[in-house]
Amino acid sequence: MVRDMTEGHPLRRILAFSAPLLLGNLFQQFYSMADSIIVGQYIGVNAFAAVGSTGSINFLILGFVQGACMGFAIPVAQEFGAGDMRAMRRCVANAAYLSVLVAIVVTALTALFTRDILRWMQTPEDIFEDAYSYIFIVFAGTGATVLYNLLASVLRALGDSRTPLIYLIIASIINIALDVVLIAVIPLGVAGAAYATVASQLVSGLLCLFHIKNKFLILHIEKQERRFDKSLCLRLLHAGVPMGLQFSITAIGSIILQSAVNALGSSVVASISAANRVQNILTCPLETMGATMATYCSQNYGANRIERVRQGIRQATIVTAIYSAAGLAIAYFCGRTIAQMFISAEETALLDSIRQFLTINGMFYFPLAIILVYRNSLQGLGFSNSAMLAGVFELVARSAVAWALVGTFGFIAVCFANPAAWIAADCLLLPMYAKEIRVLSRWQAARERLEAMQTEYEAKLHA
Repeated sequence: MVRDMTEGHPLRRILAFSAPLLLGNLFQQFYSMADSIIVGQYIGVNAFAAVGSTGSINFLILGFVQGACMGFAIPVAQEFGAGDMRAMRRCVANAAYLSVLVAIVVTALTALFTRDILRWMQTPEDIFEDAYSYIFIVFAGTGATVLYNLLASVLRALGDSRTPLIYLIIASIINIALDVVLIAVIPLGVAGAAYATVASQLVSGLLCLFHIKNKFLILHIEKQERRFDKSLCLRLLHAGVPMGLQFSITAIGSIILQSAVNALGSSVVASISAANRVQNILTCPLETMGATMATYCSQNYGANRIERVRQGIRQATIVTAIYSAAGLAIAYFCGRTIAQMFISAEETALLDSIRQFLTINGMFYFPLAIILVYRNSLQGLGFSNSAMLAGVFELVARSAVAWALVGTFGFIAVCFANPAAWIAADCLLLPMYAKEIRVLSRWQAARERLEAMQTEYEAKLHA
């Protein structure tokens, strides 16, 4: 279902779009959650730590892919908001060409360098081979990741957040079933979890493709619209590459931090891995609001509704502030219990560490919310480079904690690495947003004056 976000009450439009997107994000967490839970319960803590230790490198590579696909969809949303359907379809066709290229390059590079990266991260020897086996297979399935993320991003650019949800639910069920079969029934170890992830991702991508072909006539691309357009590809790359790099730059900081964590031993790796799994669930509403604002701002920018952009961002900030307080309460009171999905209740020391990590991070969820709302809004407005620079600030802060503090203070320093990164990014994002929105507002006012003058002039000619 196509949804125009340039009309109607902003908050109602934002919440209506974000509700299915939130459920989709939660189900997407099931891909990694199912792997971790079943691996931890059927194979053991070391295997769980092996899968968890790949989280940062996974985010580095597939985060770039996801971010690039989301960025490619921004011009699609802008043209849709402007009402130019032919230009919108040309954007989709050229985004597809670029996405195929991204899939080929990423798959080739990861096949060559994954083992070296794991060595550089100081992955403990007792979990190294399992970690390599798992992440190599996941990276080999990059094409499936590209297929789903591009098509889902295009659907969301047109305001349809429900269809990707439906197919993610189906894929999540398939993923869990395959996990059980390939780990518990056919003992393939952590490789079975990786195969399940890739297969379920491919299914969700193919379902999106069939849906677009059969239901979305607005996306049926005519022959002349399929032409490769160099200038349009440059526009798509301008939106997609900085957005992908923003994910990867953030991930580099996480990898540096993960290498410091790895040096503390397998038990700390396991506790941080479980804590991050829980935190990914708790921060899903914030991630969802950020993704919603990218589409909302893109469509309204295309429609030249800058004041409506301001209004939507203010309301999204209030909503995320309320959830941030709730998220802290959930982290403190329920985090330990949720973590028992991944860690046995008998591992009391690990569970205590997880609760400490979640509580400290939960105290800073509102700075994280600011990042997600304002960075995605800037990307939707076309300021991808500004948003990427905020990722650099995150990288510097997280790396500083990893290099300067983790070796001395150990686990407690790891707990403060994310908050330090979030606050550093906010120090850049907020003034950047204030500057860019003023520029857009002045541009809109000048355009409206010009249009009024032109209307007045035409009226005089006809008088």
